[in-house]
Amino acid sequence: MKDVIHREITPLKDNDCFLVFDRTKADFNFPIHFHPEFELNYIARGKGAKRFVGDHMTEIDEKELVLIGPNLYHGWENYHNAILPDEIHEITIQFPRDLFGNDMLEKNVLKPIKELFQNAQRGIAFSSSAIKAVEDKILTLSKKRGFDSFIELQSILYDLAISRDQKLLTNVSFQRNNDFHNSEKIEKVYHFIRENYNKKIKLEEAAGLLNMSIVSFTRLIKQRTGKSFVDFVNEIRLGYATRMLIETTKSVGEICFDCGFNNISNFNRIFKKKQGVTPSEFRNSFTGLRTVY
Repeated sequence: MKDVIHREITPLKDNDCFLVFDRTKADFNFPIHFHPEFELNYIARGKGAKRFVGDHMTEIDEKELVLIGPNLYHGWENYHNAILPDEIHEITIQFPRDLFGNDMLEKNVLKPIKELFQNAQRGIAFSSSAIKAVEDKILTLSKKRGFDSFIELQSILYDLAISRDQKLLTNVSFQRNNDFHNSEKIEKVYHFIRENYNKKIKLEEAAGLLNMSIVSFTRLIKQRTGKSFVDFVNEIRLGYATRMLIETTKSVGEICFDCGFNNISNFNRIFKKKQGVTPSEFRNSFTGLRTVY
């Protein structure tokens, strides 16, 4: 039977604000899954475990705090983890995307949280200083009740929203929803590449979309994305490639050409530079976390 990724059915009901799971355990294997709720995940004493968010994977530190957006793939597995039994402390906070109404998020005081939620579509890993700032609040949240717990969650989210050194985890093109907003011009180019990622994309054609010279266009792309046009296109293609590696049984060669790369060796080189592993190794890492059903 075909490998699949879980769609987790969370126990949140329509009239619930959020749920907190606070547990200590020796085994830390969570198959890759997704759900429509936001998830804030805190881990202590988890060094050596491997974390997967979208197309991003890494070995985590002693303490870990990530915010996962709705329907974004995520999971964890024991990796180089040789800690003592019952030492991993995990706190997971899940809340619905409509916990804060859109009108409410437009208020000036909550705009940092609105931006936090937008960035969470790609997954956010927070710095050690941010973890330290909210750790006590997270550790005591499950002990609070009623309105006090809701106020505390708001406080945690606001502190994280204004924290520095947030790391976005997935490629922009891996997102299930398009929340990429750099500028109207870049947005137009981004849509063009997404529509044509499997074809040959000419620099002059992309520049023509904005009625710009090639020199001005390449300068704009570099200023807005920090990448050359070729690297920008390849990053979007890699987003599609990583999803195909996870979601389909297509061969690496098929995925290479389906995503607009013109030869397999070039695809492997670019992929490994971005992910640190080959496409086949990447697929095997994800397959190990899937559940067949």
